[in-house]
Amino acid sequence: MNIQIVSAHPDPNSLTNALRDVAVEQLRADGHIVRITDLYAVNWKSEVDREDFSALPPSQRLRVPAASGEAFASGTLTEDVKLAQERLLEADALILAFPLWWFSMPAILKGWIDRVYAYGFAYGVGEHSDTRWGDRYGEGRLAGKRAMLLVTVGGWASHYGPRGINGPMEDLLFPIQHGVLFYPGYDVLPPFVVYRADRMDETGFEVTSEDLRERMRNVFNETPIPFRQQNAGDYVIPAMELRPEAVPVHLTGFAAHRASE
Repeated sequence: MNIQIVSAHPDPNSLTNALRDVAVEQLRADGHIVRITDLYAVNWKSEVDREDFSALPPSQRLRVPAASGEAFASGTLTEDVKLAQERLLEADALILAFPLWWFSMPAILKGWIDRVYAYGFAYGVGEHSDTRWGDRYGEGRLAGKRAMLLVTVGGWASHYGPRGINGPMEDLLFPIQHGVLFYPGYDVLPPFVVYRADRMDETGFEVTSEDLRERMRNVFNETPIPFRQQNAGDYVIPAMELRPEAVPVHLTGFAAHRASE
């Protein structure tokens, strides 16, 4: 199988990159084709601006969704973006490897998403009507592929537990797992999260590496997170709210968008 790994840490010797390399080694040992995009190594341009849309007249206001849609349809997106899109289409699975900074991903990775996820490619796809609001959340251009996060965290696991002060890790990663990955169609696997990353010793790294190897051995066998598909009947369209008969009204927030396991 073909696997794309996108990593985002500025230090080549970081734990993030070391674990990324462990994942690559195991995947290749199992016969998979692995491509790596190290965003810092390639000096990825993270900001969206007029340089991304060469066909946009200088006098015309930059409306990013419209401009990206026109550029995608006409084949005039920048070469780095087109290559990234081609690799996503070729890959059977995507792994995003990054440290959790300020409760989210590094800016350079967010910028990769902002630019690569063009209108017409990752969103704005499919019929939009009173009965169907596009191919998204379980459908879309990247449906049938798998994705997962490899995340390093400085804090303790208890800090991110159900009663932890930072909030549950499941909630913190929801915008990425549900919004960035499930939205364009990926089947999202449970994340691989490493806590107290700055305090890991050699023994801890060996144990963590073996756990990661086991996850990589089963990347195409593991059960995805059971997010609810938008067009499978659980949501009122076009209001995009859960139907009372699908989910009890007292169940709200992120948890309501996961089906019972």
